Amino acid sequence: MAEAMTMNRLIHAAVRRDLARLDAALAQADDGDRERAAELQRAFANLHGELTRHHEGEDTHLWPMLATVGVAPDLLGAMGSEHAAMSASLADTATAMSAYGQSGSAADAQAARESVGRTRTVVERHLAHEETDLEPQLEPHLETPEWKAVEKKLRSVSPTEAGCFFAWLTDGMTDDGRAFLRKTVPTPVVVVLSKTFGRRYNKDVAPVWRT
Repeated sequence: MAEAMTMNRLIHAAVRRDLARLDAALAQADDGDRERAAELQRAFANLHGELTRHHEGEDTHLWPMLATVGVAPDLLGAMGSEHAAMSASLADTATAMSAYGQSGSAADAQAARESVGRTRTVVERHLAHEETDLEPQLEPHLETPEWKAVEKKLRSVSPTEAGCFFAWLTDGMTDDGRAFLRKTVPTPVVVVLSKTFGRRYNKDVAPVWRT
């Protein structure tokens, strides 16, 4: 039986997609191409920001809510520890991408790619753990006032943040993902936010992956 789609899994899919794109792009980097290096650094910075906002929202709002409904402290502790490991790994990759962005050298591209590979391992370990063990704990509470309050807090962002988020989320999304998103968020809302308020992503990040 196919696993149920969730907004959390859509976000996870976008994270996995960008890390795979970055790995492939770094593997093909030409020595001395500083323009391309700067583009890839910018694209990683966008991913870094989106993933950080996602896991900080969970730390601040979701884990405390789940603690009140009986989710095991050990599981929530593991989630927090994995988030800390992700943050450290992403910071290491940001440093490597910064060095590559400045030099454009093949050596720095390779070092950045190795860092991306390590980060993919850390991130995937957490995403899979969350999907397998945490999501089933959340599912019985999705219609409760407690979860609705968490959702409201998670969605409390500026139009620009929401626009860039939806532009990023839907960039290369699968047909199954789009079908789920249409059931979750009205299509006109997604279109207006991503096209009008997601201009920064559409102008500065999306073209990086088309090169």
